[in-house]
Amino acid sequence: MSAVLFVRIKSSLEFEELERRLLERKPGFLEVPGLVQKIFGHDPASGDLCGIYLFESREALDAYRDTELAKSIPDAYEATDVRREVFEELYRLRPEKGPD
Repeated sequence: MSAVLFVRIKSSLEFEELERRLLERKPGFLEVPGLVQKIFGHDPASGDLCGIYLFESREALDAYRDTELAKSIPDAYEATDVRREVFEELYRLRPEKGPD
């Protein structure tokens, strides 16, 4: 069963610097085993960032959480607060679209 990780980050960095760091770290996520998709998001009203990750399994998500890439997120974005939530995927609105 697929697993979803939602991460919300508060940071005092300016958006341009946050975006630079996101793009700098993006290639590392391409190497994460079992990571099917990652969406990078920004809330202009609060300045918060989010990452929405879709993993092929809960085991892949758990393995990712033990990596240096995952552990370095708070420091990489000089986070003042990080909220992580994990969900099991129930179903997709359009299963014919997106990753398998």
